[in-house]
Amino acid sequence: MLLSKGFEVEIYTSTPEGDIVGLSDKIVAALDGFVREPDSRNVEYTTPPCYRYERLLCDLVRPRLHLRTYLQQLGNYTLIPGSTLSLGSVDRFWRSDPGNPYHSYIEQTYGTSVVTASIHINVGISDPDVLMRACRLVRVEAPLYLALSASSPFLGGNATGYHSTRWGLFPKTPAQVPLFESHAHFIRWTEQQLAAGTMQNVRHLWSSVRPNGDRRPYNLNRLELRICDLVIDPVALLAITALLEARLIQLIDDPTLDPLLSSQLPSETRSQALAALADANEIAAAHRSLEAPLQHWKDGSTIVARDWIEQLYQDVWPIAKREGFSCFLLPLKKILREGNEAQQWLKLHEQGLAIQPIMQHAIQAAAAYELTLQDNLCEPLVA
Repeated sequence: MLLSKGFEVEIYTSTPEGDIVGLSDKIVAALDGFVREPDSRNVEYTTPPCYRYERLLCDLVRPRLHLRTYLQQLGNYTLIPGSTLSLGSVDRFWRSDPGNPYHSYIEQTYGTSVVTASIHINVGISDPDVLMRACRLVRVEAPLYLALSASSPFLGGNATGYHSTRWGLFPKTPAQVPLFESHAHFIRWTEQQLAAGTMQNVRHLWSSVRPNGDRRPYNLNRLELRICDLVIDPVALLAITALLEARLIQLIDDPTLDPLLSSQLPSETRSQALAALADANEIAAAHRSLEAPLQHWKDGSTIVARDWIEQLYQDVWPIAKREGFSCFLLPLKKILREGNEAQQWLKLHEQGLAIQPIMQHAIQAAAAYELTLQDNLCEPLVA
């Protein structure tokens, strides 16, 4: 029982030296499938819903190869890993669409704290009760996916003290988001936020995970995990996605995994306590990612993110094997062993390497790896 999966990929355009430049207006005009963000320095593309991981890999890589080709036509431009403006100016917006009033609101309200690049993972779940249950479980485990994906330790040429500066500074909106106890609860809460102005529109729910669909909050068909930093390595991204999918299949098989049912936190305040625990864990994971001490939602005990992920990996491995995608789960072991991108970059920085050469090497490595993937994997699937 594979679930459908798709990605929204935000990525910065830059020079090979790591200077992030605004080109989204040109990209969106010239290439199908790309859309602009409020700031022109990053651009977004979306992959179609798909069940097979092999196809997902090509859907992730092929648009970036087209984008890279186009950027070379514009000049000596490329794509840069990471989820923040690692180098250069961080004090002003580069507006991509000056006449857009929603973009004006974002710039005036949040400034450049929202000029980030990320990965949103969408997983198809059409039953609203199952979807809400899934959102509750993923909400309390979202910090683990941030820990695996963290790639933003730098901002404006400085190390910030975060592994995910993006999520550490991102203005989660509204500030307090409950665990939705039902579809009706989600509808009622959303209507209240819109009436109060804490949400400008139905898209203005910027939390770690949210129910999504064609007519929110009424018609829903997918879970959207929004917490992940940009994972430039598509194989690593598929491993993170495989963990998420296996966990969701496990929940579908066993509805008692719902935190509202199986948490040992006091029942009369369980929903609020779980939301507060999840929020605190997100902050901890933004700071220290895989090494973060987190509180487990089952009993409030302290567990290091890396160890919690190891436990989940062992729990869901039989499910991934049964469903035929365990090979795509395997690269998680490498992330746990070698660290995420933020940890690898910080290790180089602690050894004395400046931020710019770290990012320059990351740019070169990502470009070379994508070409290898195209040659080895994508072309046979086209034939």
